[in-house]
Amino acid sequence: QVQLVESGGGAVQGGGSLRLSCVGSGYTYSSYCMGWFRQAPGKAREGVAVIDSDGTTVYADSVKGRFTISKDNANNTLYLQMNSLKPEDTAMYYCAIQPLGVAPIPGPGGNCYTGVSFDDWGQGTQVTVSS
Repeated sequence: QVQLVESGGGAVQGGGSLRLSCVGSGYTYSSYCMGWFRQAPGKAREGVAVIDSDGTTVYADSVKGRFTISKDNANNTLYLQMNSLKPEDTAMYYCAIQPLGVAPIPGPGGNCYTGVSFDDWGQGTQVTVSS
């Protein structure tokens, strides 16, 4: 059974930084797509960033240059470094993983981008940015 557990959320002032972590267990995928998503109250879920098993990354335009997604394969951990945080970044942040039956194809139209349908999700960690 796949389990994803997020941590690292909190309350920060605008311009501050946070580092989210997502520890995964219960899977041994050789080819996969992992991502961070967020959902603010009353808004639809939004893809933030994804990374495939080859390490290729894709970011939402709203976070480019501020957020960095990375992974530690040895520890099955996904990270999201968030810098220059803005009040509009306030949301519940979730990590997700989707196994791929073939090699990763990043970017829109591929099999690893924020629009991919992910099967397994964590419970989320809250990020609150004050102005």
